Formats: sequence, structure tokens, C-alpha cells
Amino acid sequence: MRKISIYILGLAMFITLWGCEKDFLEVNIDPNNPPSEVGTPELIFPSAVASSAGRLGGEYAVLGGMWSQHWTQSNAANQYKSVDQYNITSSSYNGAFSEMFSGALNDYTFVIDKSEETENWIYYLMGTVMKAYNYQVMVDLYDKLPYDEAFLGDANLAPVYEDGKDIYTKLIASIDTALIKDFSAATNTVPGKKDFLFEGDATKWKQFANTLKLKLYLRMINADPSAAQAGVESVFANGIGFLGEDAAMTQFEDAPDKSNPFFEYNFRQLNVATNLRASNTLMSYLLSNSDTRLDAIYKPGSGGQFAMYQGQFNASSTAIDPDQPSVAKQSPIEPVRFISAAESYFMQAEAIERFGVTGDAKAMYDAGVTAAFEQFAFDAQYNEYNLDAAPFIAAGGKYEYPSGGSLENKIEAIIVQKWVSCVGSHSLESFFEQNRTGYPQVSTVPGSDPTYVAGQFTYSLEGVTGGLFPKRLVFPDIEINRNPNTPAKVAVTEKVWWAK
Repeated sequence: MRKISIYILGLAMFITLWGCEKDFLEVNIDPNNPPSEVGTPELIFPSAVASSAGRLGGEYAVLGGMWSQHWTQSNAANQYKSVDQYNITSSSYNGAFSEMFSGALNDYTFVIDKSEETENWIYYLMGTVMKAYNYQVMVDLYDKLPYDEAFLGDANLAPVYEDGKDIYTKLIASIDTALIKDFSAATNTVPGKKDFLFEGDATKWKQFANTLKLKLYLRMINADPSAAQAGVESVFANGIGFLGEDAAMTQFEDAPDKSNPFFEYNFRQLNVATNLRASNTLMSYLLSNSDTRLDAIYKPGSGGQFAMYQGQFNASSTAIDPDQPSVAKQSPIEPVRFISAAESYFMQAEAIERFGVTGDAKAMYDAGVTAAFEQFAFDAQYNEYNLDAAPFIAAGGKYEYPSGGSLENKIEAIIVQKWVSCVGSHSLESFFEQNRTGYPQVSTVPGSDPTYVAGQFTYSLEGVTGGLFPKRLVFPDIEINRNPNTPAKVAVTEKVWWAK
């Protein structure tokens, strides 16, 4: 994946210059490898965010999209066959793992440490929230990771691995520490464009932090329900509030090394626009509900809107003309959403229903569906779609909230709508949520069966895991070969600590 590493370096340079042009004109340094004596939070933070976006919104997004059954591998290509058949080994995702730790997470640690030295608390908060977010994703993928002994450089080249549950507890504690700092102190600087998410708006960063805590607590519902309840009650009672807009990186251009990482990774660098085809799982759901987002999510093939079954990549060209299936739409300027507004609303709806905290679950659900429709208002060709969620969430609509239903009816409605909302650079989240909640449900019959229920997951036709769905990634060679404390080999089907 050398091209991806080069892309991330190029993206980091472009984005960092976009936010910090004056700094680089005055100081002749490489923003991706600054000497320690000139490295500052203002310089390093933008590069760290670009690093996060490059991996989480790139190859990890492809993984999430396939394992969320938004997309499947084309039968005219083989780029992602191993992902589509769950054939993940220790040679998979080495570059992504390395970049997340030696790049993004290491940089956020630097930002936190330097900001604490100078009492620059806004950067301290920004670095803490982004480090916690990135760690949450990596823990959800790998379960156990180095934490306390990580990022010590030559002082410790073999950090011990810690349980994911313990890391979650420490992430929450780190966020709590950051939230009580004095953001009005004279020692704070104004990030402006160097903060790609909120331009240094401390209120929005606090809401991002609180929303991230809500996510962490909801992840715990199966493993530690009492801690989940207490935590959810605390984030609803602290007065900070939650995100009402995307926490996203939006500064992309339609140009090489400047575009959305999913587009860059899957389309521009491979020079193939048709690797990812519509999965029957998602398309059947959209079609069965006459969902107007269909044409914004998939580009019709020669057969109109047509999907492949998950893992059908070995189908002959006689069985499926390679030009027939619909193609995943990809935009060079699509934001990389770390937490979307839709996700924030859906999490609040779930918390209200599960734990009885103050709020209107239906209103939050409706807001989530509305925000999810708005996400797809423009497609990869900059076509505008008139996507109105109102008829869908109205009384009698396809996505009307089941106010009179059981708790499970309500949770299923919330999570399935979240699943649809995550299509694109945020698709990894819907993979995690399916493992946490069991929604969308797993079908007991193949997608081709007349009794198949639209939108239910089906096992890959070429799956290599004996009918078991993937739950995680396995530890990569780059860790196994360098760190003797790396845990023993685990199967891709082994659950992480919070899974249902």
C-alpha cells in the first residue's frame, strides 16, 4: 500500500498548508516530520487529522462498507476479494495499523503533551478528543492494544497490550480531564483554519467530546450494562449537549492527493471505478422501501439498478454481465465524517429508549433520518437530489418511528437507519453497530431465496470462515514481528469485548 502512504503524506501537506500557510512560508520545515524543537500543536494537529482521515476514510472505509454489506466485490476485478470473503490474515492492514499508531495517534499524543506544557487548553481538548476517537476505532477493530506504554519511543519499544474495556475507561477519563480545563485562559490560542472540524469552537469540541462519550457508553451495553447506564445518565445531565452537525473533515478538492481518501484509494489510484458494486443487502432494503436515496448511493449499471449477492465475485460473465450491476458512487469531495449529525441523533434516541434519560426518542430518530437524507443531497458528479425525509418519517411512512412497539422494535428501527446513514467514508461504524446490536438481522436463508427479508445480512458466497461473520481484525505482522507482547493469534470471527 505504498501509494496510500504517499497519498497521506501529500494530503497532509496540502491540508496543513491550507490551514497553516503563513507558518510554512516563514519556517522551512516538513510538516509531516518536523524537528522536535519547532514542532507545535498548531503545526502537528492538522497533519494528524489528515492522517486519521486518510486511513479511516480510505481503506478502513472499504472494509467497513463490505462488512456492512453496502458493497460487494465486482466479478470483473479482484482488488477486495479477500475482504469480501473474510480472508483476513496478519499480512492485512499493516500499513493502516502503522499509520494510525506511528502517525495519527503518536501525533495526537504530541499535541496533548505540548499543549499541557503551555496550558493551551483548546488544543489539549482537540488532541484528547481526536486521540480518544481514533483509539475507539482501533480498539473496536483489534480489541487489545498498547495504551499506557505506547508512544514512549526508544524508552519502550515493546509496550504491553491492554484489554479494550480498560482502554475505554481510560479514554473516558482522559476526555473528562480535558473538559474541565479553562478555555478562556490567555494561554489558549485560536486555531482558526488549522482546526478542520470546528475552527477552534470550544463549545462544538465539548459537544464532540460528550457525543463520543455517549458512543463509548452505548458500546458497553452488553459487557457492562450498569456502567453503560450510569455513563449515559452522566452525559445527558452534564449540560454540555451533543453534536447537531457533522464532526467531519471537509477540505477536499477534486485533484490528485487532495481528494476524499475513499475516492483516492478506491478510484483515482487504482484507476478503476467499478471495483465496488451494490450489495443486494442494502439495495434490496432501499428498493423495498422506495427509498429516494438509491440513485445517490449507487450508479445504475447497464441493467439499471441491479445488485450482486455478497461475495458473488466468482460469477461468470455469462451469469452476470460485468457492466450490469450498479456501482458504488464515489465523490472526490465527500467529507470524512468522524461522527455525523445523523449518528449523534440516533445515539441519543437509543439512549433515551434504553435508559429513560430525559428527551424525545421519536424526535431524535426523526432528526437522524432527516440528517441522513441530507447527507446524500449531492452525488459524485455533483448532481443534486431532492431528498425529502418527511414522507418517510410521517405517520404511515416507510420509516415511521415505532412509538407503540417494543424496545427491540425501536432499537432495530434506530440502528437500521443508522446503517443506511453510514454508507461511504463512515461505513466502519455500521459494521461495529451490527456486532453490538445484531441489527440489521442476519438472514437464515440466502439472498436469492424467495423468503429472504430485504436488508438482512447474508453470509458471503465465497466466505472462508465456515458460516461465521467477521467480528474484528487480526493482529498485523508489523506488530507480531516487532513487539513480543503482541497477543497470540486470534480468528477474525472472535468477538471484541463489547460485542453481542
